[in-house]
Amino acid sequence: MSRLRIVFLGSDAIALPLLGWLAGEGTAVAEVVAVFTQPDRAVGRGQKVTANAIKGWAQERGLPIYQPEKITPDVRAQLAALQPDLALVMAYGHILRDDFINTPRLGTLNLHTSRLPKYRGASPIESAVANGETETAVTLMRIVRELDAGPVADAERVAIGPRDTAADVEFRLAAACVPLLARALPRLAAATLAFAPQDAGAATYCRKLEKTDGTLDFAAPATVLAARSNGLFPWPACTFELSGQAIKVGLADAPESSAELPGVRVDQAPAGTVLGADGEGVLVATGRGVLRLLRLQRPGGRMLGAPEFLRGFPLPAGTLLASRPMAPLVGAAPWRR
Repeated sequence: MSRLRIVFLGSDAIALPLLGWLAGEGTAVAEVVAVFTQPDRAVGRGQKVTANAIKGWAQERGLPIYQPEKITPDVRAQLAALQPDLALVMAYGHILRDDFINTPRLGTLNLHTSRLPKYRGASPIESAVANGETETAVTLMRIVRELDAGPVADAERVAIGPRDTAADVEFRLAAACVPLLARALPRLAAATLAFAPQDAGAATYCRKLEKTDGTLDFAAPATVLAARSNGLFPWPACTFELSGQAIKVGLADAPESSAELPGVRVDQAPAGTVLGADGEGVLVATGRGVLRLLRLQRPGGRMLGAPEFLRGFPLPAGTLLASRPMAPLVGAAPWRR
């Protein structure tokens, strides 16, 4: 059986583990013959034009690199000239036309970081964590015109713990692509990989995140606030204002009962009231239960564990933190701008 000729389309470092596998053990079944990625962009405070991690990976291996601003007929012709068996997409950043999708002999497959049909859209990792899920997945699917609605071949599940941030889950999902492809590509090459339609009635949709999403309404339950804080870290990150400064939350949890917090009275404290601190974090009254802020960062400072943070920036018991409305991240239909 000849190896699959794969053209990879992606622009984010989350794909590096799967590319590493394709360049190593995966060479028994496939070879990456070219990479399509986003054009170099200005990044950081200095706005220095920088290549993304996927381009860097391809450059190290001397692979052809294509960086179109748009997918035009000329770009489709470039893909066709590579004579690929398969186009494999992960976090590319371009909408693909049907003629482009159908150009490779075996079509175009996408690795989507959710348990489809849940969390179709632009922020599946952040939204799953922020929505309090205990499990997610990376799913291998065919690309179709409708958003993340193509038939599914396989998925690799990943657990989400109560103290996992989006960054933690993204790291594990990146690694989960390897066993998923190790199962799927040999079956694809042998024409035994089956695809099943998604249950459209169970679909949910997440949107592109904005800086303004990092708000906390302390009238919400503590479990909701902890999940949102962890799901939106590292970006856009949830914040609360204190003495005119925006304090960033890097990690939070919601102790299961006040029995874990001796001496703390929450039954009459207004939502947003700082109740004090235990050995791990700052305790804040909410609409239901206690929110524990475990990692905090002041403007211009480093992200610190709460005990260290408090040594330089006290949060006295009785301080009232202002609530701000929290915009929904997930809906039952695709988001419209």
